[in-house]
Formats: sequence, structure tokens, C-alpha cells
Amino acid sequence: MIEFLQMHLPPLVAGLRVTLQLTVGGAICALVLAVLAGLGRRSRRRWLRWPANVYVEVFRGTSAMVQLFWFYFALPFFGVSLPALLTGVIVLGLNSGAYGAEVVRSAIDHVPRGQWEAGRALNMSEARIMFRVVLPQALPMMLPPAGNLLIELMKNTALVSLITLSELTFTAQVQRAATLETVPLFALTLLIYFLLAQVLLTGMRHLERSVTRHRGQRA
Repeated sequence: MIEFLQMHLPPLVAGLRVTLQLTVGGAICALVLAVLAGLGRRSRRRWLRWPANVYVEVFRGTSAMVQLFWFYFALPFFGVSLPALLTGVIVLGLNSGAYGAEVVRSAIDHVPRGQWEAGRALNMSEARIMFRVVLPQALPMMLPPAGNLLIELMKNTALVSLITLSELTFTAQVQRAATLETVPLFALTLLIYFLLAQVLLTGMRHLERSVTRHRGQRA
């Protein structure tokens, strides 16, 4: 067992490092895009609403694998070449951000209309109502589905092996091909993914409690 870990754990940790880079980078990208597109889809201005709708429908309606191939192998024909790691971060962020935009939009729509009316009665601008009144109330509703999307993003990092990146799953496959130790290698890989998912979920639950407690104190 110790020899097995000494042989296989270092390369798996190296692959895990790439998986973490993709997860963190993709999550930051997805967060920004989800907020922008979610707000854009609710906008009364067509020049904001239409691009947001197109982005969400395109990236929800197409395969993440095809998106990876397009960005990495097709864009160079148009003079745009991106490093594999950056391509992975962008595509994972774009894909998850499209789903996250619906989470943002839905949570905002579930805030009672009376909150908007109360803000207008206080002579607040629409933007001020959104950021000072509505979003703080919508945030606790966003966090549980956002946690699920974060786990999905982390699992989708396995796709980037198709564009030459040696992340955790690909590294496990390489080790298996070299040693034929299929069962213990993939058991260890499953355990690493499971532990990483639990860390992410624990962080999201802590964030949910902090947001809920902060809202309770303000109330």
C-alpha cells in the first residue's frame, strides 16, 4: 500500500493541481458571467437582454466537449490561439455561467415585488434597489444551486484532457496504462474527487450560513 501511494500519489497530486486551477478559474469566470447574464436577461433594454439570452441559450444548448474543441482547435483558423489551460478555464466558465445566469434570474424573480415598490416609494433608483434591496435577499436562494453548479464544474474538468491537459482523470489513465493497476488507481482517484467535492460543499454551506446570519443581524 505504501509503495503504491509512493508511486502513484505524486503524479495524481500534479493532476489535481491542474484540476484545482481549472475549478477555481472557471468558478470565478462563471460567477462574473452568471451575474452579468442573469441581470441582462431581466433588463428592459433589448441591447442588454438579447446578447444575454443568446449567450445563455447557446452555451446551455451545446455540448461542453464541442465548446472545448471549438475554442481550442477551431479558433486558431480565425487567428486566435489560446493556451490549453486558459481555454479550459474560459470554456468551463462560459458553460457554468450560462446555467448560473438562470439561477441568478430565478432568485431575483422570487423576491417579492413589494420590495421594488418600497424602494421606489423611498425614491431609490432601479440600480440602487437591485443592489441594496433585491440582491441581498436573492443571494441566499442562489447559493444552494450555485453549490451544485460548482461541483458540476469541478467534475467537468475531466473533459480538458481532450485538449492536451493532464488533469486528475487523465493522469490516472496514464498511470493505469503504465502499471495496469486499474482498480486501486481509480479507487484512489474517486476518493480524491469525493474529498474535493466535500471541501467545496462544506465551503458553500459555510457561506450560506454566514449570509443567512448576516441577513438576520441586519433584519
